[in-house]
Amino acid sequence: MTYEQALDYMYNQLPMFQRVGAAALKKDLSNTIALCHALDNPHNKFKSIHIAGTNGKGSSSHFTAAILQAAGYKVGLYTSPHLKSFTERIRINGESIPEDKVIAFVEKNQQTLEQIKPSFFEMTVAMAFNHFAEEKVDYAVIEVGLGGRLDSTNIITPEACLITNISMDHTDILGDTIQAIAAEKAGIIKQHIPVAISESQEEIRALFEEKATSLQADIAFASDYYSLTKTDALNEVSIQKENIPFLEKVTLGLSGYYQYKNVLGVLQLIEMLNPKLPTPITLEHIRTGFSEVVSLTGIKGRWQQISTQPTIICDVGHNEGGLTYILEQLNHQEFEHLHMVLGVVIEKDLKKVLPLFPKDATYYFCKPNVPRGLDAEVLQKAATQHGLSGIVIPDVNQAIEAAKQHANPQDLIFIGGSTFVVAEVNEL
Repeated sequence: MTYEQALDYMYNQLPMFQRVGAAALKKDLSNTIALCHALDNPHNKFKSIHIAGTNGKGSSSHFTAAILQAAGYKVGLYTSPHLKSFTERIRINGESIPEDKVIAFVEKNQQTLEQIKPSFFEMTVAMAFNHFAEEKVDYAVIEVGLGGRLDSTNIITPEACLITNISMDHTDILGDTIQAIAAEKAGIIKQHIPVAISESQEEIRALFEEKATSLQADIAFASDYYSLTKTDALNEVSIQKENIPFLEKVTLGLSGYYQYKNVLGVLQLIEMLNPKLPTPITLEHIRTGFSEVVSLTGIKGRWQQISTQPTIICDVGHNEGGLTYILEQLNHQEFEHLHMVLGVVIEKDLKKVLPLFPKDATYYFCKPNVPRGLDAEVLQKAATQHGLSGIVIPDVNQAIEAAKQHANPQDLIFIGGSTFVVAEVNEL
């Protein structure tokens, strides 16, 4: 097989969720269990950290991996979806899985794959676990794909887990209330395994507490103990623990106001993880991990500035909670006029997200190039009903070029609405 043939084989076994949505999901763990059993249960051969949530789980996973790397550990990192290359999903100390390892996994296990018939995601999870076991990582940071309870990653028994912010997303799969969604995320909590919760959300706090208590798992809400204040320097914060200075003037390698909540959750996770580590994590390891997260892990697409004059920023935030933080941050930027290159997926609840967007911006409505992508003209029609005006340019990069042509050097262009819009940006 070539690398492209191996990927095509994986994509075609069962459609990948990122392309087609709920039809690609198998709502139990049987395939993953069977596939990992055939691989001699690689997930039992390394220590892991499990991270779930609606918003912030990707950034938190990268921060956690970066801190562990700064402490000298060999760290696997499994995240999804990818932006540019499939291999981004599976990394060790920031290095993506080599293409020949992808080929070898598919070729070696093709007969098993055809017997079990796993989905694309199930196959990818098994490949990640197999790679981490073969390369003998010290720890693997595993990001949940969707939900938690029935996610393929949930066959691991981690050293500790983290649940980030919960908000309304994937309601067609996870439930149409915040409590139902939180219950699915809480499914990663396991017997005697400590769990950190990034923030205390009044309507779901008791749900997490009851779940943890029933499993005799230590639980801590980061926002009860940690807080931070922004300094005058760009992306710099000072962190307090129980109102006492904890980490002064640390630079965050990821921009975006929403990272402030992620940082606190990661600190609580590290505190719970530290007693289990052979070499404890120090404040300097934390400082390095937070500031050098991009170079250590290779993360992209989180409030990422890709150009100046005009300033061009992209962000993968796409649900109500994530977009609220993004648009709040846009309100604090300095520019003459705002241009928004916007595309979404079919299942997006436009009645909830479109009212969040500013009415005085110029919009360029596009369509992410996946089957789930919402037609740009449909998006424009819905946006018009909410007072948003602009033009339809279906191709993402052509829409960006149009925004550049209309923008002055002092303007700001924002690109987002969907992970798949950001994935198509040529500058990335």
